[in-house]
This record gives sequence, C-alpha cells and structure tokens, in this order.
Amino acid sequence: MNVQYKVKIEVFEGPLDLLLHLINRYEIDIYNIPVAEITEQYMAYIHAMQELQLDIASEYLVMAATLLAIKSKMLLPKHEEELLDEEVGDLEEDPREELMQRLLEYKKYKEAAHELKKREEERALLFTKPPSDLSVYASEIEAEKQPLDVTVYDMLVAFSKLLRRKKLQKPLRTKVARQEIPIERRMEEILSELRKAKRRKNFFDLFPYYDREHIVVTFLAILELMKKNLIIIEQERNFADIFVASNERVGLHEDERV
Repeated sequence: MNVQYKVKIEVFEGPLDLLLHLINRYEIDIYNIPVAEITEQYMAYIHAMQELQLDIASEYLVMAATLLAIKSKMLLPKHEEELLDEEVGDLEEDPREELMQRLLEYKKYKEAAHELKKREEERALLFTKPPSDLSVYASEIEAEKQPLDVTVYDMLVAFSKLLRRKKLQKPLRTKVARQEIPIERRMEEILSELRKAKRRKNFFDLFPYYDREHIVVTFLAILELMKKNLIIIEQERNFADIFVASNERVGLHEDERV
C-alpha cells in the first residue's frame, strides 16, 4: 500500500509564501522587484527541493515559469517603435505589476492571519466557568432590602438623569408659550396629584412636560416639599429610581397651606 508523504519546507505554504520570504530575507523593495535576482534565489530553492527528492507541488513550478517569463521579457531588447512610444508617454505596462499585486494581497492576508493567531493564543490563556445559580443570595438581599435615606445630592443625580431623558424624548419641533409658574402653586399641584394617586409615584412621572422652566420649577417645588416634610422620598438601592409619596402623617392646617 502506497502512502503519500508530504514534506513542508520550513514554513512555506505556497510559492507566494516562498517569494515573500525571499523578499524579506534579502530586503527587497516589493514595489521594485529585481526579477533576475529573485528568480535566481527562487530557482535555488526549487533545485534544493529536487536534490532532497521531495515532490514539488505544481504551483511552485508554475511560479518558476512565471518568474522566468517575466525575466525574459525584461531582458528582451526594445524595438525602435517601442522606444518612440515611450517618448510620447505611451509606456508599456510593467511585467512585474501582476506579481507585485499578488504578493501585496498575500502579505495582507498573511499578516491578518498572524494577528488572529496571536489573539487565539491570548484567548487560550483565559479560563471561564459555567454560570452559577445565585437566586438564593438574591432572595436574601431582597428580604433585607430597605429604603435608603435620600439626600439632596441624590435628588440632583435624579434631576440630571431627568434632563437627559427629556432631551432625548423632546420632539424635533415644538412651540411652548412662556408662562411664569409660581413654586407655591406647583407645590400644591404635586401634593394634590400624590394624594389622588394614593400611592407613591416615580420621580420622573412628576415631570410631564418638556418645557425647561416647568422642569426647574417642579424640581424646586419637590425640594421645598422635602424641606417641609410634606412628602416622603424613597430609593430602594443606590442609583435606582426615586419614588415620591405624600406624607399622610403630616396634617396641613389652613394657615400651613403652601
């Protein structure tokens, strides 16, 4: 039984790989390849492979023939007509052009493959584990969860988020009539809205309009209601949404109305 045995010379994966090796080794300008020199070096490798009695792939022999053809074409003397054509600017195409383009393209893909191989090796150094069930710990945290003390700084963070949301939701074209809104009146409106709801409301829901003046007045009204302890501010965890509710434990007398 005959088993075909293939030998790979160094790291050459084809004739273009061998050519690129020769160009790099002899520091040849890929844009101005000295065909005679590169052909001589290429043929030396081919003969060495033949001396070692290795089967040479047909693509190597095709490249050798291509190099010899280019070399012969560049060595041939030019006729007078061709010289005259060159003088008027009609220059003959460089016979090395096609080979140069193939080498540049091959070099690009080889460098990309090298980079991907490097990333693969770096990724192989990372180790992962399957996801774990943390629901037990989550239930414990849920049981211990308590509203946080909300400060003015927390309210400013929420206000900043509100402005970003309103900016993203703002219609491209809008027309708002300018209207002065007293803070006291806005405080009454917020308290009335919270009492009618009979439940806490999301901080962002208290800002139904895009008008910046209305947003600012509403925010100042909420801060004033906080100061008077007329509303309750709750936040279940850091950076979570803030909720506002009416403080039913505080009774308002007629002379204390805002």
